[in-house]
Amino acid sequence: MKDFDFENSLKELEQTVSALEKGDMPLDESIKAFEKGIALSKECSKYLENAKQKIISLSEAEDGENND
Repeated sequence: MKDFDFENSLKELEQTVSALEKGDMPLDESIKAFEKGIALSKECSKYLENAKQKIISLSEAEDGENND
């Protein structure tokens, strides 16, 4: 996950969704784009969940230090 670029992946996901919304792609291309979008969405969600957990851990550690 070290090489994952959230901002670029999110931008790519937005472009994929936009292309699908236009509805002018052949079915095979649409399916491939949809699969790509699902994969990007999962990667972004996983990244955000990891970031959330890190923030929670840091906040709890900070709270623990302040209560000592």
